[in-house]
Amino acid sequence: MRGLTVGGAQEIRARGARPAGRGWLKKSAVGLAVAALLPFGVSVVGAGFGSGVAQAAFNPAGMDFYVDSTMGPIKSRVFRAADGNTDRVVYLLDGMRARDDDSGWEIETAAAQTLMAANINVVMPVGGMSSFYADWASPSTFLGIPAGTLAGTGSGATEALAGGPGKTSAYMWETFLTQNLRDALRDRLGFNVTHNGVVGLSMSGSAALVLAAFYPSQFSYAASLSGALNMTMPGMRDAVRVAMLDAGGYNIDALAKAKDAKWQHLDPFTFAPKLKANNTRLFISAGSGLPSSADAINASTVEGMGIEAIALVGTKSFQARLSGLGDSNVTYDYPAVGVHNWKNWESELNRLTPDLSAHIG
Repeated sequence: MRGLTVGGAQEIRARGARPAGRGWLKKSAVGLAVAALLPFGVSVVGAGFGSGVAQAAFNPAGMDFYVDSTMGPIKSRVFRAADGNTDRVVYLLDGMRARDDDSGWEIETAAAQTLMAANINVVMPVGGMSSFYADWASPSTFLGIPAGTLAGTGSGATEALAGGPGKTSAYMWETFLTQNLRDALRDRLGFNVTHNGVVGLSMSGSAALVLAAFYPSQFSYAASLSGALNMTMPGMRDAVRVAMLDAGGYNIDALAKAKDAKWQHLDPFTFAPKLKANNTRLFISAGSGLPSSADAINASTVEGMGIEAIALVGTKSFQARLSGLGDSNVTYDYPAVGVHNWKNWESELNRLTPDLSAHIG
């Protein structure tokens, strides 16, 4: 899994083209499955991504912060606010192909510098490939074969029988973020653990909303950038199955079985009433899928266009649901140009920072 790169073919998820209607989504089972794959970064072109990536790389201002959990010691990268406060805290969650060495946010963007300058403490959990930052029902295995039976090669389905995070033991990311990490930040760094913010992209866009919906005292602000916000739409489970296999060789049945109520817990479209009841401040974004002048016209950009287009469909669906509930405590941002890549997520992070700053702490 360490051989995977964030910002390459693994981690560019589209920032979409114009939303297509429901009729288009239902034209064929195959078309729907492929379309639904796209928000999660499954490569259907096979070309490497990377155009327009910020490549900020390792930031020496951050510190490694290890916390014990049922998954073993988990590293986060912590960046202190410029003014030294401990009240204003935001968690930045990684994408589908999260690496085990550092967060994509640090590798590919200057998000930490931006937020530190805004006097916000930044917490970047490291790891969680294909996890959806959820508590899984069991370790990821296939056909009852124990994890670690075969050595993986570092990518895709070849990792299915390899060991590693989420395979030797079950992923328990929701518990980690809302108990283990929360308590350690409070007890060891003195961080405020109420009225925090959480920002997610692509896979973690929905996870950010899960945290805000079910842990409102901890998270009063949540942002989804190009997230999959209608997880129970027809064909989505099969799409996620293929995406998880592609991103590290994970088995969706280890997360939850097909009929499990867990899917309602993971689906922002379903639990939208909780966000309204909590009065959570939200920032919801997805791009148009049209490339900017900085995006080279190549296979990567074309793939990114399609991926974001589907992210936009789910995001617009979620907006309609939330608006129907009368929830107005939300900012929607739909950039006129932008494909599914870190350059665009960094731009959206810059746009939301003043709003985040005004609603945490």
